[in-house]
Amino acid sequence: MHLGPLVRVERAAPVPIGREIRVRVSVCGVCRTDLHLAEGDLRPHLPGAIPGHEIVGIVDRVGDRVERFSLGDRVGIAWLRRTCGTCRWCAAGHENLCLDPRFTGWDADGGYADNAVVDERYAYRIPDVFDDHTAAPLLCAGIIGYRALRRAELPAGGRLGIYGFGASAHLAAQIALADGATVHVMTRSADARQFALDLGAASAGGAHDPPPEPLDSAILFAPAGELVPAALAALDRSGTLAVAGIHLSEIPALDYQRHLFQERQLRSVTANTRTDGEEFLERAARIGIRVETTRYAFEDADKALVDLANDRVRGAAVIDVHPDG
Repeated sequence: MHLGPLVRVERAAPVPIGREIRVRVSVCGVCRTDLHLAEGDLRPHLPGAIPGHEIVGIVDRVGDRVERFSLGDRVGIAWLRRTCGTCRWCAAGHENLCLDPRFTGWDADGGYADNAVVDERYAYRIPDVFDDHTAAPLLCAGIIGYRALRRAELPAGGRLGIYGFGASAHLAAQIALADGATVHVMTRSADARQFALDLGAASAGGAHDPPPEPLDSAILFAPAGELVPAALAALDRSGTLAVAGIHLSEIPALDYQRHLFQERQLRSVTANTRTDGEEFLERAARIGIRVETTRYAFEDADKALVDLANDRVRGAAVIDVHPDG
């Protein structure tokens, strides 16, 4: 792994045009996708792109056609920043599968910076119940965890297995628990296992340990393909495994009878729709979701990535850019 990949540079502040808004960044969450880009698992679409796509801040400048937001509004900028709106996937309400999308921190500069710009149609209003630090991880970890939970097709009162227990997992677990699910966590970190139990998980074991009962659904948050067979084997008949990450290491060969027969399903999760985001933020505010964060100074963004890579972050890492507004 190449540590210390970030370089601090001076750039002119972006100027919003049309329906764009410019946000003075208060805080930016640290996502595992940032780590994949820094380590080279994902190739940046924009060379030298500023990472960060869990951005919370205040609108400080607007383009000449802005309608939704005003100067001084608190907003969030997330991973999905543009879709074509015309392809068959967008037309069918599946904009997460758009044929020509753009993503914050991948195709355009993100939030490890003083300012960030986005089309107002892809920005979110932040519920008042969340301060900036707790709101930031909701914008990707939360939204993707929510979509993964939907993709896993957890039945009412069902048994959910979660593999890996970081930023997304601890938020998705709370949504499932609020819906009456029984949650079992499998993860390599002893601290994460205790955290899962503190949040209400029924059990917490090692990453490769079998859960204490068959699962109706499972979500793989860890980017570890070797866990796919274990998660599939833990499913009951007709169970579904959703893989939540944008990157996954190689999956070992599967045994059809043991891993897929009896109508078990293996599904991926690709980005999110804006509807996912709006639904999740409303649900999170309604249930009073607990967001565990580890804070880093702006100068320590590299350290945040290294700590994330080594499972030293409890909950979600958040970088203070202008934490006092």
